[in-house]
Amino acid sequence: MSVLTRNEAQTRAQLLDVHRYTVDLDLTAGEETFDSRTVIRFTARAAGDTFVEIKPETLRSLSLDGQALDPGLLDGNRYPLHHLTQGPHELTVDASLRYSRTGEGMHRFTDPADGETYVYTQLFMDDVQRVFAAFDQPDLKSVFDITVTAPHDWTVLGNGIATRTAPGRWTIAPTPPISTYLVAVAAGPWHSVTTEHAGLPFGIHCRRSLAPHLDTDADEILSVTRACYDRYHEKFDEPYPFDSYDQAFVPEFNAGAMENPGLVTFRDEFIYRSSVTDTERQTRAVVIAHEMAHMWFGDLVTLTWWDDIWLNESFAEYMGYQTLTEATRFTDTWVDFGVARKGWGYDADQRPSTHPVAPDPDAVPDTASALLNFDGISYAKGASTLRQLVTWLGEKDFLAGINTHFARHKFANATLADFIDNLASATDRDVHSWAGTWLRTTGIDTLTARTQDTGRTWTLAVEHTGNRPHRITVGTYEHMLDTQSGTAQLVLRDRFELDIPQDNAPATLPGRRPALVVLNDNDLTYAKIRLDPASWETALARLSGIPDALTRALLWNTARDMVRDGELHPTAYLTAARTHLPHETDLALVHGVLGFAATHITDRYLTPHDRPTALTTLTALCRDLLRRTEGLTAKDWEQRPDSTTPANPAPGLRLTAVRHFIDAATQPDAIQDWLNDGTVPGGPELDPELRWRILTRLAVLGATDESAIADELAQDPSATGQEGAARCRAALPTPEAKAAAWHAMFNDDTLSNYLFTATAQGFWQPEQSDLLHDYVARYYPEATALAARRGPAIAEAAGRHAFPAYAIDPHSLRLGTDALHDQALLPALRRKLTDQLDDLRRALDVRNAH
Repeated sequence: MSVLTRNEAQTRAQLLDVHRYTVDLDLTAGEETFDSRTVIRFTARAAGDTFVEIKPETLRSLSLDGQALDPGLLDGNRYPLHHLTQGPHELTVDASLRYSRTGEGMHRFTDPADGETYVYTQLFMDDVQRVFAAFDQPDLKSVFDITVTAPHDWTVLGNGIATRTAPGRWTIAPTPPISTYLVAVAAGPWHSVTTEHAGLPFGIHCRRSLAPHLDTDADEILSVTRACYDRYHEKFDEPYPFDSYDQAFVPEFNAGAMENPGLVTFRDEFIYRSSVTDTERQTRAVVIAHEMAHMWFGDLVTLTWWDDIWLNESFAEYMGYQTLTEATRFTDTWVDFGVARKGWGYDADQRPSTHPVAPDPDAVPDTASALLNFDGISYAKGASTLRQLVTWLGEKDFLAGINTHFARHKFANATLADFIDNLASATDRDVHSWAGTWLRTTGIDTLTARTQDTGRTWTLAVEHTGNRPHRITVGTYEHMLDTQSGTAQLVLRDRFELDIPQDNAPATLPGRRPALVVLNDNDLTYAKIRLDPASWETALARLSGIPDALTRALLWNTARDMVRDGELHPTAYLTAARTHLPHETDLALVHGVLGFAATHITDRYLTPHDRPTALTTLTALCRDLLRRTEGLTAKDWEQRPDSTTPANPAPGLRLTAVRHFIDAATQPDAIQDWLNDGTVPGGPELDPELRWRILTRLAVLGATDESAIADELAQDPSATGQEGAARCRAALPTPEAKAAAWHAMFNDDTLSNYLFTATAQGFWQPEQSDLLHDYVARYYPEATALAARRGPAIAEAAGRHAFPAYAIDPHSLRLGTDALHDQALLPALRRKLTDQLDDLRRALDVRNAH
């Protein structure tokens, strides 16, 4: 399939003005294909040649201005339109197209729980051509009229209000001008909860088998939705630009969600079948807020070309966290961002594949290269950059610039230059210079505190490695004895702002040097932070005694950075976790620290010889957390938003401890007893998620078999159960199980995207290195061939989940490095391999540093 180049898009945009698409979809043509008939009305500004995209199973007919065209002229996914005359035209295309099992185009899913079938579109970035013929680029906005024929018992959803006009026949209200990649249709026997807010219909939808779980959470989902909608209308002058707001939770969705105007699609794991922590509920709420922000930034005003994808994602990422904090009960979202999300940006920015937040347009020559920039730079670093911009500019001027941007470019397209000009119109500050320094450069600055005690005063100098200006808050802390808990606490002494780079002289401050000096105390900039030696000693000893969770998040991130940079031994991080997490009151911090300890410290940065000891430390830490949460009643296990305090640990903390205990178990006895009893002593009772988690770990340890997996699947035949069974079977430590899993992933192309991922997650296990040794060399050529056959979504999954991440040795690194020379590598797979190999190289460096 040809990818669209930026030059081609510019040429076509200069030639064409697209007015309206009339699309008729027939979803009753069978299980493999659907029918699509499209009429495109457009104007050619001058005489010339162009092309329209479509990727059909069968191209039945085409006509231009009533004259039949030859379907045989289709070249891959492009149909040439030669000798267009200046003026209006009407192109009609009739085709049969194939349903997808990879989450691209028109995805079709049959629910194993009840046999019901659902379809939905995912057209980003250039997959509209898998559903209907289009001039597929973001700056050719148009009105879309869509009608759908579906089975009589189905409901159809779209960008506008959908109306059933006859049995099985649906008409979706015409859209305002939107980009092709934002068109959305979802059809099936949906379970729906509908309401009205601010005069608009709101709805949330899921497949029928998840109905009880959606009903349980409907009030929370709609409450967050309404609160964010209202808060955005307080921030933005432009009203919500579409006629309705539906949120569909769809199966086997590749991303977290997609910002289709009026019909946001989410992965349906956000409809919780099993117990979750309040941090996970917060994550769902952040995604809701993020996608709603896109209704303005991305949908109302859309990028001109994909080099400006950060204009969509960075803005929505920042607004999602900030607006949730302002408008809902989730008031500490930036803590989770700091400990979990921000590291994604830091990691990406230190790899060879890093790029500026706003890359040079020439660095994004086509859609294949653009797809690679949906990463920690465009999301986490971009949001951090905007947070620093708001700190430097002031929120009032920032929002004034944003509202000017919306007013000037609504229902149209804009570039980075437009955005910066609009911000500059609201302030006297030099926004253009700021943008050049922050948005057009790569890498992370490092800010290191240098303190000196002079007796009656102390001095602070900030050593600045890098070129960006920063406005930061400095926090200073002193020791305090908490007589109630008996633990050593720290109390805030002072906070003050500092501009980096400093003036020539260090800052001189009154009193003796504090016990702890923290740069970037409110985490308002994007930089690595290094403490002075005395402060670092205090932090390691007293981290859980720091009063502000955001400060603790920043210090845990500092420790994380130091481990990755070889400055802190991985076991020192584990020791700090064992010391402080039993006293931690913020669930997001517990999630983030345990996640890094399990995934990076234990499985990557420590040698196989040291891994068993690290797992023992993790299970001991989890036992500490379980002891802290003993005595919870059945009422406590009801879903509730209580915060965690030392005297009142929320059930979420216990659930987190149980999950990590299972994953770190080195002996099967305890978790086998839990599975047999159906409960953890003291709670929780085992729900499907915990049962599959235990069975997966038992499979890794060789303590279960196919019979037990089949029995569990009989109890839970849902889609999630199918994935759990695939994961368990791939984890079994037998040659036969590994061979079958490998064949399913790399030779049998029938696995859906989710079943492929589940199989890959079970396959590679550090405990099974001898059994898996020969597969490491096989991975690279077979992943390359798989990606070529199945496309970018499976290529990304193969690079992310099927990569032999456990094989941390020079030979594996050499194999992977050699594989990058293969010119046949799909760009999506090449990017994932580049990142994975850099992580492997870093793991080797960490091991060698100690």
